[in-house]
Amino acid sequence: MKAGTKLKSAVCDTEVMIIKTGPDSVFACGGASMVADRSGDPGTIDPAFSEGTKMGKRYTDAAGSVELLCIKPGAGSLSLDGVALQLKDAKPLPASD
Repeated sequence: MKAGTKLKSAVCDTEVMIIKTGPDSVFACGGASMVADRSGDPGTIDPAFSEGTKMGKRYTDAAGSVELLCIKPGAGSLSLDGVALQLKDAKPLPASD
């Protein structure tokens, strides 16, 4: 996958855009792999990945090697290879005097 690719959750309304990724990254939402085109009946959300996503927020792994931008919120939470992604903190603005 490459930057700019849009992915959709198979179990909720979440949609993301890839900002930064590695070549073999496998993203999931709600415990199910994300897909390019949602079709069929949605599955059920894994309770371990049910914290939800927030629109306009960026999600990253602990190392900062991947980054996703949430473009549509949903009930499932994002993960990479079974490890939950964290909400990326905003950079502090410089102090002005």
